[in-house]
Amino acid sequence: MTFASAADLSNTPYGSFQPVLDWQAAVVESLVRAQQIQLQMLTVWQRPFAAVNQELWDQWVVRFGGGVPIDG
Repeated sequence: MTFASAADLSNTPYGSFQPVLDWQAAVVESLVRAQQIQLQMLTVWQRPFAAVNQELWDQWVVRFGGGVPIDG
């Protein structure tokens, strides 16, 4: 990592605020990644409940619906 001189910083589009903006972008990117991971974990966690719900629905249809479930 090299440090820029004061003259180099003034040539960037945002001047001396560029390091702060880069840091802010990195923090926001990591927060978005964390939220995506949380959402993926939530969907994976709900799959077994959906399977149990489907099985219970199939059993109810066979018993009270008078036959085989529609999906076979």
